[in-house]
Amino acid sequence: MDSRRERKKTKKLAKRKRRFRRILLIVTIIILATFAYVNAHLNNLKTTNISKDDESLGIKKKDKEDEIINIALFGGDRRGKEDVVHSDAIMVLSIDKVHKKVKLSSIMRDTYVDVYDHGMTKINHAYAYGGPELAIRTLNENFNLNIRDYAFVDFYSFEELVDAVGGIDMDIKEIEIKEINRCIREVAAIKNTEPTLIRNSGMNHLNGEQAVAYSRIRKVGGGDYERTERQRKVMDELFKKGKDVDISKYPAIIDSIFPYIETSLSKMEIMKLGTYVLTNNIQTIDQARFPTDEHSHGEFIEKVWYLVTDLEETEKQIHEFIYETMDQVKID
Repeated sequence: MDSRRERKKTKKLAKRKRRFRRILLIVTIIILATFAYVNAHLNNLKTTNISKDDESLGIKKKDKEDEIINIALFGGDRRGKEDVVHSDAIMVLSIDKVHKKVKLSSIMRDTYVDVYDHGMTKINHAYAYGGPELAIRTLNENFNLNIRDYAFVDFYSFEELVDAVGGIDMDIKEIEIKEINRCIREVAAIKNTEPTLIRNSGMNHLNGEQAVAYSRIRKVGGGDYERTERQRKVMDELFKKGKDVDISKYPAIIDSIFPYIETSLSKMEIMKLGTYVLTNNIQTIDQARFPTDEHSHGEFIEKVWYLVTDLEETEKQIHEFIYETMDQVKID
């Protein structure tokens, strides 16, 4: 009797193991197929070669590759496809492998910094003067960072990215509606399409065009202070939506957004970073804005308004946030 029960248990166990192996095989095939598809379509990215040597990029700080990876993110403010690009949004994306976190640092576009060969000026001018290489060098030299790569997204591509994940939900303030709609009309005019305006305050489901407008407004609230906050909110929502998207929809999303992204990262580097975030189940993005209020002030210099900051103190705070070497800095 006991031997019969044992045989039944053994058969059930063997059946479960076979079922588990089949499921594991199917999941593995799906994952490998997805990665193969992503890898093939990475060719659609606009990749650029920039200098990676320390001197050209103004790198003095050396970090171990298995600890912190910093990547510059630039958003373009061009109104037309042929316009000279200023970096309307400047962020540093940090992959912190020590604490298993993803961090996003916004840098105020009007921050008064030293741009190599151009003197003291607004940090967002660096991209217009020398493209991504000079923009990266400016970040590294003024804040003692180790950035070697970047990704650039302009209005056209950012809109595609938001639409690819099905839009995002955002709480719109009453005082923001007029400015958002002004920007929506401007973007629609560039594309020669009919604008879809925001009608009510409160929670709104934004399409790509509306999200671009929301990210750009700066004439209400706290000006550029609140704009950087809006940009980080949009990035955070995109991150959340991207994690929750069904794996079967990845190919369509990839086809939609990859042709609109410019980056210096190689295909292998992108795959490694994406795999790291997924396999470590990172669910949120820690966010901060620099310079902070207590270490900056607006000032007119030769009739131009700048955000003047204590660069040494700002460098210290950025390092506290990215590297967590000291107590977490106060953000926004």
